[in-house]
Amino acid sequence: MAGSKVGSIGEYIREQRTRAKISLRQLADVSGISNPYLSQIERGLRKPSAEILQQIAKGLRISAEALYVRAGILEDREADTDVQAAVRADLMLTERQKQVLLDIYASFLKENEADGTVGRDTAVEDEDASPEPHHGPRNGSAHEDSRQNKEEAG
Repeated sequence: MAGSKVGSIGEYIREQRTRAKISLRQLADVSGISNPYLSQIERGLRKPSAEILQQIAKGLRISAEALYVRAGILEDREADTDVQAAVRADLMLTERQKQVLLDIYASFLKENEADGTVGRDTAVEDEDASPEPHHGPRNGSAHEDSRQNKEEAG
């Protein structure tokens, strides 16, 4: 079974590299792994270490966790939500930025679960609950409002 895991990780890396439209040589350069070694990994001849997988993930701009799961280093966790998948797939964010966003998102989910607000649209409730409507002009400063009130009174 370990042989199939090694092959599947190599196939997965090749698939991700192809999707990213980078050559084997380019990935080797950006990840700091030799071209022949990377080729052997992709062909399922070598089992990469966690450190090598991390370098490959960085070069591909994908989650190292995804590679760890494919390689059998980590257990698969629950499926990502659409938000989590979008954050992980965003090529404009660094891995650190992705992790910070995912941590914040997870804390919001946990908070909502604790409060029992999961699935409720609280923004609509907040609008309806506003104590007083705003009667003044929407554009303009408080100074202009004051001046206008004086002119109307005098």
